[in-house]
Amino acid sequence: MGGGGGRLPGQYLGGWGDLGSQTQKGVTSYALSANRQRPLAGNLHAAVFNTYRRTRGQILFVAPPLIVAYLVLDWATEQNHYLNSKAGRALEGAEEA
Repeated sequence: MGGGGGRLPGQYLGGWGDLGSQTQKGVTSYALSANRQRPLAGNLHAAVFNTYRRTRGQILFVAPPLIVAYLVLDWATEQNHYLNSKAGRALEGAEEA
């Protein structure tokens, strides 16, 4: 029943990867030297076009609230200047104490 080789219960089997099985055949691994890799290849090009694509997709969600906020702020500023002017005070009937 099942061959365990010469291993006995409680006997050290070795480190991980050396658990007593046969070595694998036909497994090939490749590596590339760190100084041969180009980790930033195409980053600037991708950043420009990705930023454009993302901005184009979000502009309709961001621009209308900003435009409305600007117009409200501009109206409030003009209204404040008018109400604090001589003509505005006369029209509103504000009396000085």
